[in-house]
Amino acid sequence: MTYSCVVGLGMNELELRENSRPDAYVIQDLNTNPRLPFGNGEFDGVGCCVSIDYLTWPVEVLREVGLVLKVGSPAIISFSNRCFPDKAVAIWHQLDDWGHVRLVEEYLREAGNFENVRGLDRSPRRMFSDPLYAVIGESTGPHNNAEPEKYI
Repeated sequence: MTYSCVVGLGMNELELRENSRPDAYVIQDLNTNPRLPFGNGEFDGVGCCVSIDYLTWPVEVLREVGLVLKVGSPAIISFSNRCFPDKAVAIWHQLDDWGHVRLVEEYLREAGNFENVRGLDRSPRRMFSDPLYAVIGESTGPHNNAEPEKYI
């Protein structure tokens, strides 16, 4: 697949710099500053891979994602059952795999600017492989300015 531009966002500059896929990257701790440094409707899609469980302001971050996406464009949040236990938010530890899917679906719904929210199990059906889950929502554009709930 060919993309016109890929932008990475994360906290580890070395990892971002060594990743050949992004055309550009931004270093930012979304738990300190959940506002995304991009324009409204700037992206055709957003992927969040194995990071949603570390966000203390997931609803606020996802509202921002909905804002920087073009209307109708997807946000795809993927995760497995692995995490760094000391970094994941407390609620993540209280839930099983399908509980994680439902939680992320609820984050998108609570963000208020996504529709067609759905969870998927894309796990390989082989022994000794990690499960893979994704939650997808389509942006409806700007969100209301309701205050988010912090998840710790």
